Amino acid sequence: MAITGVHNIGKVLELKLEAVGIHSLDELKEVGTEESFLRLLSNNKNTSRSVIFSIEGAIKGVRWHKLDEDRKNELREFYNSVVRPR
Repeated sequence: MAITGVHNIGKVLELKLEAVGIHSLDELKEVGTEESFLRLLSNNKNTSRSVIFSIEGAIKGVRWHKLDEDRKNELREFYNSVVRPR
């Protein structure tokens, strides 16, 4: 399944994912949220925290606002551990 039309993935994020080798929802699921985010971050140091939520929501098939709060907290901690304060 292509990434086009997947929850939380607009055209810009789709192009960014393709630039790091992720071309389908199946590939996104296989790579996982954290690794996908790391790939994007390595390509663009200004990748925002909302992107990690968008990826997780796409993988789970829900809008990112509906993600479990515990999982969002895990993702926040991960983001803070890999992104240096500006």
